[in-house]
Amino acid sequence: MTHDSTAVQLARSSSNATASGGWWRDAVIYQVYVRSFADGDGDGIGDLRGARSRLPHLARLGVDAVWLTPFYVSPQADGGYDVADYRAVDPLFGDLSDADELVRAAHALGLRVIVDVVPNHTSEQHPWFRAALAGEPGARERYHFRPGRGARGELPPNDWESIFGGPAWTRVADGDWYLHLFAPEQPDLDWDHPEVAAEFASVLRFWLDLGIDGFRIDVAHGMVKAPGLPDIGRGAQATLIGTEPLPFFDQDGVHEIHRSWRRLLDSYAGERIGVAEAWAPTSERLALYVRPDELHQAFNFRFLNCPWDPAAMRTVIDESLAATTAVGAPTTWVLSNHDVVRHVTRYGGGARGLARARASALLMLALPGSAYVYQGEELGLPEVVDLPDEVRQDPAFLRTAGQDGLRDGCRVPLPWSGTEPPYGFGPAGSWLPQPAGWGGLSVAAQTGDPHSTLELYRAALELRRAMPGLGAPEAGADPGPAAEAASEEAYPCGMRWQSAPEGVLLFTRPGFACTLNSRSEPVELPAPGRPVLSSAPVETDGRTVRLPPDSCTWWSW
Repeated sequence: MTHDSTAVQLARSSSNATASGGWWRDAVIYQVYVRSFADGDGDGIGDLRGARSRLPHLARLGVDAVWLTPFYVSPQADGGYDVADYRAVDPLFGDLSDADELVRAAHALGLRVIVDVVPNHTSEQHPWFRAALAGEPGARERYHFRPGRGARGELPPNDWESIFGGPAWTRVADGDWYLHLFAPEQPDLDWDHPEVAAEFASVLRFWLDLGIDGFRIDVAHGMVKAPGLPDIGRGAQATLIGTEPLPFFDQDGVHEIHRSWRRLLDSYAGERIGVAEAWAPTSERLALYVRPDELHQAFNFRFLNCPWDPAAMRTVIDESLAATTAVGAPTTWVLSNHDVVRHVTRYGGGARGLARARASALLMLALPGSAYVYQGEELGLPEVVDLPDEVRQDPAFLRTAGQDGLRDGCRVPLPWSGTEPPYGFGPAGSWLPQPAGWGGLSVAAQTGDPHSTLELYRAALELRRAMPGLGAPEAGADPGPAAEAASEEAYPCGMRWQSAPEGVLLFTRPGFACTLNSRSEPVELPAPGRPVLSSAPVETDGRTVRLPPDSCTWWSW
């Protein structure tokens, strides 16, 4: 028999973890990069009004929450991650009433709303930094201002490099230098100053009072720097992030900040959450951010960075589950976001890249814990790799030795309908040009097509809600028929690895099995159950199965 991705039609039910408390523990959260999601006012830039109009798409997709990238007042030196006013909406995206209406509309559809908060740095246009440059007494103490080295202070205070390339220090007119781990327009705050902590507690309360359900904390690992700001002693420092200890990231002092924020979040009704965007050199260090008295989730970038290799995938999955289980937290899984090359392209591009992307999506959604979906991945969008230099806006593109500066390729506005740009993105054009062939990838074109990536995601999210063994990390163990060949003990979450041919991953959860064939040719093995969903047509006679290349299949019994 041949089983396709539309074979199962199940009623949408409540999230598996919600009934036992902690909606975030198995939530599927959809990232909206606001300026590229939907344009509501015709200026070619996505905004809150446009995002609100497209919320029904997210509800139909089957996600639990939406995460919005920054929409605060900003000069837009780094796509809104340079904030000048944390309590106001930038006119580019609307106004405060638009934010309020979006939250209300999302809640009416059963969607929770998470917003970005950017506590590591402000914009250079923030009133605090402008006061610091103007010489207001005490204003510089909120930032890291230092005298330079060298005979005349002409050298930076230390050898730290900006993530975007170049030195992490900029000199001001009176000779002092200020620290900016990102662009010069993003000066780092000094969290040793009590006014900084008090200000951000007030900012969090402002948005919680508006009704938002949580915060994604940008650079959650960066607010505290090592005492004395010591030299690192080597270059290419951006390549060390998440792999080696660094004096400007993942310092122990950040955890007291997150504990204070957890207490603040817990003081509000409705299970408000904090999510760490944190890079740490090991899974164990990352797990510290989600201890019971700290944040609720932390992004698992090791899974995102994992190559298309079953041994590497299993290692990352095992280490991630072990680390978070040790602190009683759910693991998170993510394949793409607004800072990395889309995984269709990372996995090779073309037909092979799309096949692997579809398979990896099913793998991600079958794992215990919470999953993040970046806008457009449900459409199978590839990276746009041929943007002209003159349209690029990534600040790293204008600098050297930092990130590759090509993040614009994953931020091209979404195609919604039609055969010509801007494909329903808005009444006019789009701030980045869309490829000529994206009409066939639009939401309208894929809706109802049983072979489309969009319908695969919809079916997977529907099944994830309906099958008791999926999603919730606390589900009890039920090894099922595949356990005959098992040689692994089950995790507390009920997941158990089973033996499988080379190049194949096979694990079970209660009433459920997942197979991933990473090889470029079909593989035969005993059927682990009844196929219910597959990223590519799978053939089985009930006893054996022929797994297609670069595919993932879900099974039940």
